[in-house]
Amino acid sequence: MNVPATQIALFSALFAATALAEPFPLSFPPPALVGTPQPIKIDPEKIDKSSSPTTIDVPAGTQNLALGKAVSASDDLIVVGELDYITDGDKDGDEGYEVELAPGLQWVQIDLQQSAKISAVALWHYHRQKRVYHDVVIQASNDPDFKTAVYTLFNNDFDNSAGFGHGNDKVYIETHLGKIITLPNDIPAMRYWRFYSNGNSSDSGNHYIEIELYGIPKP
Repeated sequence: MNVPATQIALFSALFAATALAEPFPLSFPPPALVGTPQPIKIDPEKIDKSSSPTTIDVPAGTQNLALGKAVSASDDLIVVGELDYITDGDKDGDEGYEVELAPGLQWVQIDLQQSAKISAVALWHYHRQKRVYHDVVIQASNDPDFKTAVYTLFNNDFDNSAGFGHGNDKVYIETHLGKIITLPNDIPAMRYWRFYSNGNSSDSGNHYIEIELYGIPKP
């Protein structure tokens, strides 16, 4: 049987990717729930109830490339904390570890300093209380202003209130396990990563504790 060269190349690429993949153990902070739980007034059918993975399969040599990288934001006057908390490696949920941005649609942006292919994202907004953050949208681009060649990789904005289209991803309840999002293999290497939110089910604030971007650093 003759197999087309293009098909052989595809099989070879898939085999190579599988062979290079290895389990990457994720690191989680201890639970930090305090106080009386606030009701989450969202249709239960819209909530993702799946459990967070403890490992992800990624290419050998994968690291958290966001660690220590510069962070900028849409809000010039941060309400609480400092932007560098978001990439300092500390995911503790106690008071004083999060960054709070003003109400309304806001974003934080990580500059990886060079384009990198990212296999997965881990995101912690807040975990002293179970709550849902609204209009969580994750985008990546090589344009720092996000005006050209923008990839939307996660969008749970079901009513398009953020203006990026109706999202197909479900909202999720914040816990110390964060949100782990694996990315398609066909997403190209990107330098800038932007994370949106628009308040939450308990108050109008936008919070971030830590963001991790798992990829392979360039030599």
